[in-house]
Amino acid sequence: MKKIKLEILGISYSQSQSGAYALIFGEEGKKRRLPIIIGSFEAQAIAIELEKMKPSRPLTHDLFKNFASTFNISVTEVIIYKFSEGIFYAKLICFDGIKEVEIDSRTSDAVAIAVRFKCPIYTYKNILDAAGIVMQEGDESLEGQPGKAATEKPEAKAPGAAGDDQYNQMTLKELEKKLMEAIDAEAYEKASVIRDEINKRKSSNK
Repeated sequence: MKKIKLEILGISYSQSQSGAYALIFGEEGKKRRLPIIIGSFEAQAIAIELEKMKPSRPLTHDLFKNFASTFNISVTEVIIYKFSEGIFYAKLICFDGIKEVEIDSRTSDAVAIAVRFKCPIYTYKNILDAAGIVMQEGDESLEGQPGKAATEKPEAKAPGAAGDDQYNQMTLKELEKKLMEAIDAEAYEKASVIRDEINKRKSSNK
């Protein structure tokens, strides 16, 4: 069966399940979207890597990558291979230089590992047919920014989000210091807000 490559378009707060997030995939080069509901821990683990944050201590998925790399094992691809009763199933394709091994995984964990190994993520046509959504022209409800993850609930914004002057009054140097403090304290949602403010400042200065 031919594999279809997916790209991560973004992460947004789930409107259907409290405390959960929607990981939005796009079918490469097409308008079909594949939303997958994941937990907050996994959403943060994916967002941290997408936004190039460096935690002071390795998270579980970082530990997995470090462990695998130490023994010369790489994850070459992730495949979302099954969709049954509302649940997605995924597997890691691993290679140690000699043989290839498939390891079953929760989809959210598989994606968190994939972004760390920078390997492609695939699925199959029957899964996109069953769970995908075709975007209509002008419909942006499931559109995200590539490499950008929204990790806070829109109606309950984290400190420093739009409407809060806390970070608007700080210098760029102060913001960078606050960013490092937030990462060291593992306050990743706060760090994401500060990073957004830093990126906004840098973009406006170009």
